[in-house]
Amino acid sequence: MSTHPKVTLVTCKSLPTLFHGEEGLLDELAARGCDPQIKVWNDPDVDWSRAGMVVVRSVSDYAQDRAAFLEWTRGLRRVQNSVDVLDWNSDKHYLKDLAALGMPTILTSWLEPEQKLSKHQIHTRFPAFGEFVVKPAVSSGVRDIGRYTTVDIRQRQAAMRQVQGLLGEGRSVMIQRYVEEIDLHGEISLVFFNGLVSHAVEKRSALHPASITDPTVHEAVVTAEPADSVAWKWGQEIRRVLHDYVRSRLGHDEQFLFNRVDLVPDGRGSFLVMEVSLVDADLYLGATPNALGNFADAISARAHW
Repeated sequence: MSTHPKVTLVTCKSLPTLFHGEEGLLDELAARGCDPQIKVWNDPDVDWSRAGMVVVRSVSDYAQDRAAFLEWTRGLRRVQNSVDVLDWNSDKHYLKDLAALGMPTILTSWLEPEQKLSKHQIHTRFPAFGEFVVKPAVSSGVRDIGRYTTVDIRQRQAAMRQVQGLLGEGRSVMIQRYVEEIDLHGEISLVFFNGLVSHAVEKRSALHPASITDPTVHEAVVTAEPADSVAWKWGQEIRRVLHDYVRSRLGHDEQFLFNRVDLVPDGRGSFLVMEVSLVDADLYLGATPNALGNFADAISARAHW
């Protein structure tokens, strides 16, 4: 019997080898004395009692049945990130919690199925001018996100159809003004492993006006351009707020195996947080030379604890 710690990397059926750039993770973990494998989270034939340390990775279908996904996590002996963190971060209402602690987030209108909003009431939540984004509060990657402009009646009608469709499915909806700085500067992703900075990438928008992203889309266009010192400073501020919330929620701090923070400059010398990804974050391990090894180091350190 192997004395190497078992590590199970978890994915979904549509991504059998994990995200692009993570294909070499098994070899990297084996080289660090681990016994790694890849399994699909909702595969009924997997014996999770023998999974060892479970690392949640490309579970891009969890939003289709979040309740089943969370029930699965609660049956695991050891999972990264933790069960409570996966529960909290798998619904984008977490942005309300972080905004209440002073994190600069995009102003959002939240529409809930139980509100039974009329068409007129929904319409009043749309911005009066400019472009805006409609997205479900429980979603993975850039799926089911629509970008619209207020000056075109057909686009407003399309936005209305999307919102009504999501609410009709019992899904909470977010309406946000589109941040034009994304087109100018791109979106910056800062990636942390075990609380330490690993790498940064710049992402270009995958959203186009009057479009809803295809369900097969998994990532935006990425360029491996290191974030400058200002962006890293913003990242540290975000981490402070994030851990303040974790302490208030759990009664103690908790270090995350991985954490991706997506932000965009606000055009006034500061930033806006787009997302904090602690569940199915694409960590862009193929974007920079040392990223894959850094993640393998982080997983191995925990597996050998």
